[in-house]
Amino acid sequence: MRHGVKLNKLSRTASHRKALMSNLACELISHKRITTTIAKAKALRVYVEPLLTRGKSDTTHNRRIVFSYLQDKEAITELFGTISEKIANRPGGYTRIIKLGKRHGDNAEVALIELVDFNEIYGAPTEKAAAKKTRRAGGAKKKADAAGAEKAADATEEKSAE
Repeated sequence: MRHGVKLNKLSRTASHRKALMSNLACELISHKRITTTIAKAKALRVYVEPLLTRGKSDTTHNRRIVFSYLQDKEAITELFGTISEKIANRPGGYTRIIKLGKRHGDNAEVALIELVDFNEIYGAPTEKAAAKKTRRAGGAKKKADAAGAEKAADATEEKSAE
């Protein structure tokens, strides 16, 4: 039974799996998006998101911990530089997995894994147009305000006539 097992072994030994995840994480950090199988993408998400969380605070301790996982100075510099600036306000969910279909050679399910904040298509909207008001909501308010204003005007006229 698989109770509480979070790690997908990917049919590899521990050392091979560690090297694979390290290389995939370095490539994801360098290129911001990579194409791989769905199983590897899901395993990579579990592996890389805690490292991205560590990258948000640039301390020597966090750099050393992340370096122990990645073993790549350029990836560390990129993570604690440009990536940490973009993900500073995000509370989690730094990666997105998009299924691409099946690979031609071996029919493996392929997916694109990317850093969410570096996608211009799905990124946060730069400027939204003002929400268009419907006639019904605006008209009801205006009619209510106009009716209230007329009643107030009638009441002041009656008081002044007395």
